[in-house]
Amino acid sequence: MEPIDKKKYLYPGAFAGLVFAGVMAAFDYNDDILFSISKFLMNFILFGGFMAAINYFSLRKARKNKK
Repeated sequence: MEPIDKKKYLYPGAFAGLVFAGVMAAFDYNDDILFSISKFLMNFILFGGFMAAINYFSLRKARKNKK
């Protein structure tokens, strides 16, 4: 079985993490909380990594079921 192309799960995970972190920063701005780069990066890395992992395991399972 050939490995899954990293672009298929890393790019969507990074995009989802960026969108999530941006939305969370917008909610903080709406609540008059100052922008925190550490909080933004934490949201980006944790949520993006979580979404990339979910996407990776979904693609892996789909490949197994396809064969």
